[in-house]
Amino acid sequence: MTHIDAGSELDPVHPIPVRTRSTGLTSTEVAERVARGEVNDVPVRSSRSMADIVRANVFTRFNAIIGVLWLIMLFVAPIQDSLFGFVIIANTGIGIVQEWRAKQTLDSLALIGESRPTVRRDGAATEISTSEIVLGDLIEIGPGDKIVVDGACAEADGLEIDESLLTGEADPVVKKPGDEVMSGSFVVAGGGAFTATKVGREAYAAQLAEEASRFTLVHSELRTGISTILRYVQWMMIPTAIGLIISQLVVKQHGFKNSVARTVGGIIPMVPEGLVLLTSVAFAIGVIRLGRKQCLVQELPAIEGLARVDTVCLDKTGTLTEGGMDVSELRVLGRSGATGTTRATGATRATGASGATSASDETYVRTVLGALGESDPRPNASLQAIIDAYPDSEDWRCTESLPFSSARKYSGAAFSQPDGTTSAWLLGAPDVLLPDGDPALAEIEELNEQGLRVLLLARVTRDLEDPSVKDGAEPTALVVLEQRLRPDAAETLRYFADQNVRAKVISGDNAVSVGAVAGKLGLAGAENTVDARTLPKERARMAQALDEGTVFGRVTPQQKRDMVGALQSKGHTVAMTGDGVNDVLALKDADIGVSMGSGSEATKAVAQIVLLNNSFSTLPSVVAEGRRVIGNIARVATLFLVKTVYSVLLALLVVCFQVEYPFLPRHLTLLSTLTIGVPAFFLALAPNKERAKPHFVRRVMRYAVPGGLVAGVATFVTYMFARHYYTGPGSLDAETSSATLTLFLISMWVLAIIARPYTWWRVCLVAAMGVAFLLVLTVPSLQHFFALKLVGTTMPWAAAGMAVIGAAVLELAWKWVDRRFPA
Repeated sequence: MTHIDAGSELDPVHPIPVRTRSTGLTSTEVAERVARGEVNDVPVRSSRSMADIVRANVFTRFNAIIGVLWLIMLFVAPIQDSLFGFVIIANTGIGIVQEWRAKQTLDSLALIGESRPTVRRDGAATEISTSEIVLGDLIEIGPGDKIVVDGACAEADGLEIDESLLTGEADPVVKKPGDEVMSGSFVVAGGGAFTATKVGREAYAAQLAEEASRFTLVHSELRTGISTILRYVQWMMIPTAIGLIISQLVVKQHGFKNSVARTVGGIIPMVPEGLVLLTSVAFAIGVIRLGRKQCLVQELPAIEGLARVDTVCLDKTGTLTEGGMDVSELRVLGRSGATGTTRATGATRATGASGATSASDETYVRTVLGALGESDPRPNASLQAIIDAYPDSEDWRCTESLPFSSARKYSGAAFSQPDGTTSAWLLGAPDVLLPDGDPALAEIEELNEQGLRVLLLARVTRDLEDPSVKDGAEPTALVVLEQRLRPDAAETLRYFADQNVRAKVISGDNAVSVGAVAGKLGLAGAENTVDARTLPKERARMAQALDEGTVFGRVTPQQKRDMVGALQSKGHTVAMTGDGVNDVLALKDADIGVSMGSGSEATKAVAQIVLLNNSFSTLPSVVAEGRRVIGNIARVATLFLVKTVYSVLLALLVVCFQVEYPFLPRHLTLLSTLTIGVPAFFLALAPNKERAKPHFVRRVMRYAVPGGLVAGVATFVTYMFARHYYTGPGSLDAETSSATLTLFLISMWVLAIIARPYTWWRVCLVAAMGVAFLLVLTVPSLQHFFALKLVGTTMPWAAAGMAVIGAAVLELAWKWVDRRFPA
């Protein structure tokens, strides 16, 4: 609430009172504080240093294991048996480069979307970056602004601050000069200024944000699932590797070095070393792709989260419609409820039972609207349209003002007029200001059905501070506003419909008007409009109403939050889009919060994704990236873990049967590269529109376990047959070659299954891997390098036949798994 007090003075040119204001710090004082280090030195957001990136990619548990084994192999075996170490170095380098590129993308976008508070220095208001604020700065704030540092309120014009994100208190707090303001809260109504008392890491919100806002690849189901799998792998590796080492050193018929080489060859494939790398690369490339579309991903798992979304809640203003509006007409109400209409250009016609409306009445209404516009230093989109249409009348003096609040749905002001009389006015939602059954409501309903937004100007006799100020308000005029539809909104809504993602329009505007706008954009079910004031408060009943309805109007900020919670209680993964201060609470509670770049600082601060280009059509790209990452990682994870399962199984069989391990490291490096490494890279980056499913670990392991068991058993059977078929010196190479052929063919069949459904490039990818292996078997230099040479015809054909049997069993096993354990 704003009052004119004794501390105000009149401008001799403009009769509206001007409050004496502090000039803020001087340039000299700012320089002194900077020299003392009293600057808002906050951590760089959404970024980590190059050292952190290198450390995260290099110093991992599995890299340590592989590094030690690589050093051993460099001393005891030919260089071709140490190829796996060079592959790990290359992979780690790729991971570092991709994450560094993602960091640069995030940092540049964060700079574009950075909050720039307004500070008063040397008596002038200046926008600066948050990091340039110094202790004692006077910071101006208005609706939607985030409190960036702790401070004390210095000026208050009906200032209301929401501290619910910090304290949990739902109701906005009215602030007066001298009151404390906390960083992390935001302004919901009014305006003012505060003096910074704590900056940098001393500020409350900075302490919370220092860890939460960093660039991170954790805290997602995908990453958690992979970590769980790796933990299982680690526990399987330790006893198996110990048994294999003992077995091979005891059965050392071919010398110590050869036994060590085959021992290492058994341990290395147990490690799914490329899985974490590929996940990191896929996420990083997703960030880079979205960055090119001016989409700032403030929390990296948001890419994954949006892919899991099945319900998206859309705020109308700023999402389906553009922020700006135009006054299309002004309808002056007669005492009987009839109207006289004047276009925004001033053309007039008379209607209604009360007779013609005089030009003087229309002129008076236009003057009131102009004065109301001047009374609010920070007008919202609706009031800005009125300001543009009706210039201020300088001979009206504002004596009291009531800032607009999303919870109230109206604003107001009191004026002292030139003739010495006073008047008080409210401007806001007609169905909130008018009682049920008022004659004007029928006409308003007709306008709402056309998708127009209608504001009521009403005269009141009560003091604006009175909670019942709207009771007995005298309706004076209707201001009809035309909203500008976003040109890309209809296509985006169609995309969500095609992807089986339900869209719910949740707005503070009239439900019928919102439904008409949604209908123009082709939203299915737009005719099912619900006035949120009729929604039950009980969560289960509210969730049922939300399932049945599509468009909800007259929703308060707290209701938006409750509606998101009700949908989540039914198991829905909810995304919320918005740009206004009334969306902050819902954005914070939603699984994924999406803010427009032109939105308030508060919404951008709590959203995981910011569309810097304000384009609603960017959302499908974000969904597509998430689905690509999750769907494809689930595919390729199966490839990696099939290898882990058959490696552990082969090692156990070798230990049990007390035979030499069939493979050298070079053999498994070749197989891993052709059946996993190269194909997985392409499959991980391919388009994938399938909605992400929960239970990542279960879905991956239900294919990896039977696939690995079939591959391991078939390979070992071939190996044992070959041991009995080939005799004499040098037979181990022939036995290894036969076993390698069986394992390669079954691994290729696993790849062929994973690559389904087939496209031309997937078929070419699988075929290219087969041709590459054929070259190794036929080119003498490659045969020698990889120690692979098929001897005779009987055993190679037997190995191929065993692979065919294994492939058939694999198909049957996976079909049984699909029926027994559906995803």
